[in-house]
Amino acid sequence: MKQSLIIGIITTVFTISCSAPKQKTKSNNQASFPDSLAGTFLDHRIDIEERLNLIINELTLEEKCAQLMHDAPGIERLGIKPYNWWNEALHGVARMGRATIFPQPIAMASTFDPLLIESVASAISDEGRAKFNIAQKNGNYLQYAGLTYWSPNVNIFRDPRWGRGMETWGEDPFLSGILGGAFVQGIQGYDSTYLKAAACAKHYAVHNGPEGLRHSFNAYSSPKDLYETYLPAFKMLVTDYNVEAVMCAYNRTLDVPCCGSTLLLTDILRSNWGFKGHVMSDCGALANFHGLHQYTNNPKESSAEAIKHDVSLNCGTTYKNLVETVNAGLLSEVDIDRNLRLLWRTRFKLGLFDPYGDNPYNNLGPEVVNSKQNIDLARQSAQKSIVLLKNNGALPLKKDINHLFAIGPLAADVDVMLGNYNGMSGNVVSVIEGIAGAVSLGTRFEYRHGFLLSEENKNPIGWAISEARGAEACIAVVGINTLLEGEEGEAIGSAHKSDRSDLKLPGKQLDYLKQIREGQDKPLIVVVMGGSPIALEEVQEFADAVIMAWYPGEQGGNAIADIIFGNASPTGKLPITFPKSIEQLPPYEDYTMYGRTYKYMKEEPLYPFGFGLNYADLNFSNIEVNKQNYQFGEAITITADLNNKSDFDAEETVQLYVSALDAPFPVPTYDLKGFRRENIKANGSTQISFTIDSSDLYNIDENGEEQYIKGKYRFYIGSTLPSQRAVDLGAPKSVSIEIELNI
Repeated sequence: MKQSLIIGIITTVFTISCSAPKQKTKSNNQASFPDSLAGTFLDHRIDIEERLNLIINELTLEEKCAQLMHDAPGIERLGIKPYNWWNEALHGVARMGRATIFPQPIAMASTFDPLLIESVASAISDEGRAKFNIAQKNGNYLQYAGLTYWSPNVNIFRDPRWGRGMETWGEDPFLSGILGGAFVQGIQGYDSTYLKAAACAKHYAVHNGPEGLRHSFNAYSSPKDLYETYLPAFKMLVTDYNVEAVMCAYNRTLDVPCCGSTLLLTDILRSNWGFKGHVMSDCGALANFHGLHQYTNNPKESSAEAIKHDVSLNCGTTYKNLVETVNAGLLSEVDIDRNLRLLWRTRFKLGLFDPYGDNPYNNLGPEVVNSKQNIDLARQSAQKSIVLLKNNGALPLKKDINHLFAIGPLAADVDVMLGNYNGMSGNVVSVIEGIAGAVSLGTRFEYRHGFLLSEENKNPIGWAISEARGAEACIAVVGINTLLEGEEGEAIGSAHKSDRSDLKLPGKQLDYLKQIREGQDKPLIVVVMGGSPIALEEVQEFADAVIMAWYPGEQGGNAIADIIFGNASPTGKLPITFPKSIEQLPPYEDYTMYGRTYKYMKEEPLYPFGFGLNYADLNFSNIEVNKQNYQFGEAITITADLNNKSDFDAEETVQLYVSALDAPFPVPTYDLKGFRRENIKANGSTQISFTIDSSDLYNIDENGEEQYIKGKYRFYIGSTLPSQRAVDLGAPKSVSIEIELNI
């Protein structure tokens, strides 16, 4: 067939128009498919594997190698358009103009709500597909205009000093896997043939800072920590949620660069977990092989190591030498073909070479981008992510309060709503805008900046503090922002390459809060912004209410106001432990888990994992199991009553923990095994039920092996980690019961 004819037909078949008519049925498309394309790689009636054979056979070595770069060029003679694999969608379509900005992942993790996360991710990929359709029509093939999203980040937030912890789903592997998996489902869609977009699990593996050392660091993990903490969320995304891609990390793990690790990529990912998708390098990671890790001698050796480990996509420039690497005998063309097949299978699953009408996602148009439905979803997500850390009865405030004052360096800040890896929106709502929209028109409501974020006020005269003290109630908005924490080079206010050296409120924020409090007992509500734990011990003592609002997305201001004025009840739970100070933490560079997270921390934290108060007066009682003794493999059903003794209708996140009491080796003090949101009417009661298989009660020994321990197990049902600290902070006491397991 003449190449000009192929190109002409491709142009006809693959024209994308947002105003195109609704898709035809598949049978109609098949009937009208051009005879001239029958039996070619463009024939969507043929199995994908055969189509991959056909396209690979069409390409020269040079063309194949170029396609393994993140900025893959077009192949004009075959009518193949350029495609840039580098696209971001951490909490909304990122860096591609207008899109709905949802709460930062650490905030969404506070919802403990996989159904909500799935809805959010589905909205994100709807918008992403619509924007892709428009970009294709406009001939825009640039970075961030594609459909391969490098999210979610399921690294474990093991240390609160890590600047990128805000991108994760917290410190617990089970929670991270469930919520990260829900995100993957929403991104990839539910069509039996096509992916709506492709999700990517990153950064594989044992990648949790320090940011300044990430390109050269050797993360040493014991076998126990590797299989108990660092790998389970990745495993869940691969085996349970069919994530399309995995990104290997910059650092070395156990002496070997992650993007060249036989253990991580061959033995675990491919052989043990059965991963069939493509693996990509983090951006510039392959250059680190020879440049910083000194693992190889030159770029060609680095390329050979990565390709042999089936790292099919190079984000960076190292693979520009692939042809030379093959010619030098370090790789064969078979190696290139194998990796091209792994990578291009994703493009076929996205429907990028199929007739327009066959793909249901081609009908998504501009009407879905930042739609009212998605804006409402962003607000709901932010409401559910907000964590009430203290309330002595000050909240909810009355909307018709006579005199309300807002103060603080972040009260009018819209940037703090955005987080990082964010899109753009014309609907970003600051805290004072949200309050102004909620409070009575008869209320005297004022705002002053009051004090600076990270330094002392320069002017010795400051009226705002005394004005705040004179109001009937004061809302102070403090915390940190993405100038102080983030990814390596982004947090330009950080002296530690975007990490934090301590957990304190920056500058003199604490001093100014004390001045507002001093000598008066009018309600002081402190709203804390940020993406990681902050040392709030003194604030906890003198504030009347403390709210952790995170980076809550474009509707954050409205959501915060909804909580303050009782339009919504707080239901968020902390997905990470808040220590009192860094003195309670092991050294940052130490990847050992002992002493870290709720599982192994021995000291009393400021706020426990899973903690978050509710406006309702809730308690748990009457915990029961279906029997006391179990054989291995039997299902265990645990029930308890949840009682609401208040006049508030409530929604509560109920959590199930387990402790193995007879373990012959170190095991977690507590282990989260289940969670669910429950609605309970005012002055009502409901029964909570969890059923788990006893085969899920394994623990990881020091050799990294799953072990089933005979003996006693204690189950806890409650609204937070079952600790005295949580009760002292106002959480209802968990209820517990023991069972005996025979192996």
